[in-house]
Amino acid sequence: MRRKLVAGNWKMNGNLAVNAGLLADIDAGLKCGGAALAACDVAVCVPAPYLAHAQTALSGSPLALGAQDVSMHESGAYTGEVSAAMLLEFGARYVIVGHSERRAYHAESDEAVAKKTVRALQAGLTPVVCVGETLEEREAGKTEAVIGRQLDAVLALLSDAEILRVVIAYEPVWAIGTGKTATPEMAQEVHAFLRGKLAARSAEAAAKVNILYGGSMKPENAKELLAMPDIDGGLIGGAALKAADFLGIVRAASVNP
Repeated sequence: MRRKLVAGNWKMNGNLAVNAGLLADIDAGLKCGGAALAACDVAVCVPAPYLAHAQTALSGSPLALGAQDVSMHESGAYTGEVSAAMLLEFGARYVIVGHSERRAYHAESDEAVAKKTVRALQAGLTPVVCVGETLEEREAGKTEAVIGRQLDAVLALLSDAEILRVVIAYEPVWAIGTGKTATPEMAQEVHAFLRGKLAARSAEAAAKVNILYGGSMKPENAKELLAMPDIDGGLIGGAALKAADFLGIVRAASVNP
């Protein structure tokens, strides 16, 4: 059985004081919840400048640390980029790769996302590989073609053993900030398709790889979404910035192991 994962993506939010309070509140909530919240893994992916601060704040915490992006290059003349080795030095365990905002605002190609995934794995990080379609692509009936292409680009560069170390996150871009809603059944349909893509490569991967939902999961809809058979957790945006909301999603994941 796959162990669920709830990963918060803070995006470009926070400051030292706010972060300290948020991390302390989440950590306290996880520890107070004890066994009730121990049925899933929990992580926060913070902006790169705050990795050192978060590493110190989370010493001895069950809350894992993650980053929001990684360079496809090992080192060198790549001003502004952050290498996988640097992320490791600050205690990062996870790294988001190919987020829809990186694809849209920074023109990241499927090839670039695949190379970043490889680099993260080589360094010992767990990449959270994001796939998803826009509203225009969904309305044109291209959902499976788009996310299938995005996932295939990554799988093509990985061995069967490496695939087992990847987390996939489905982001229905069309349902984020558009006023449109993805029902649990709609989300499950896409997750099942992604599971099928994994199965075509490896039955073990299909059975073991977590597929997270990244479509505005909140405490109010988390229980229904996480009850779906192929939704193994969430990549949480706005709700990750409020300890009570984030812990509410963790709680929902813990009762739907």
